[in-house]
Amino acid sequence: MSRSCLLCGVGGQGVVLASRLIAYAAMEQGDFVRTTETIGMAQRGGSVVSHVRAGSEVHSPIIPAGRADVIIAFEPGEAVRCLSYLKEGGMVVTNRQIVKPVSASLGGSSYNAEEMLDHLKEKAGNVLVIDGEEICRQAGSPKVLNVALLGAAAKSGALGISLEEMAEAVRKNVKERFVELNEKALMLGSQAQEL
Repeated sequence: MSRSCLLCGVGGQGVVLASRLIAYAAMEQGDFVRTTETIGMAQRGGSVVSHVRAGSEVHSPIIPAGRADVIIAFEPGEAVRCLSYLKEGGMVVTNRQIVKPVSASLGGSSYNAEEMLDHLKEKAGNVLVIDGEEICRQAGSPKVLNVALLGAAAKSGALGISLEEMAEAVRKNVKERFVELNEKALMLGSQAQEL
């Protein structure tokens, strides 16, 4: 059985690290894993998309449209933009707060979080929204949103990776001085219940 997870956000939010943590946890389960990122304007606040595919046989790192089991979105606008990747019955795990990417700023269009969340709930149905800002405040750092989202996704069951397996991936792949902080964020994310 294969699993496909698409992560999307804005440069600087930790999308690539989150995808590496998922990939590590899946490999520890014995899966073959392929990943790829699109990080073109990442350092300038542009969109970042990462594909993670795991299973006994994975031929391409790119998730075809309509085949992602879960989308983990670091902000709701990116979730809306990437929604075509989600399979029917798949799940969206998203942060409530927006981070307006450069492309939206240049376009001058409306960028409203509630409208985007409503759209996601209407189109995807299975949507888990977390208050990333509050979780980061409780954890003590604005830089742990990525791991909080992983905690929420792991707890939901959508990743096929348990919370403990994700915690082990954090312990093995995050600098030692940041492990405790990230473990706290993982637990706080797993407790997010806003739907």
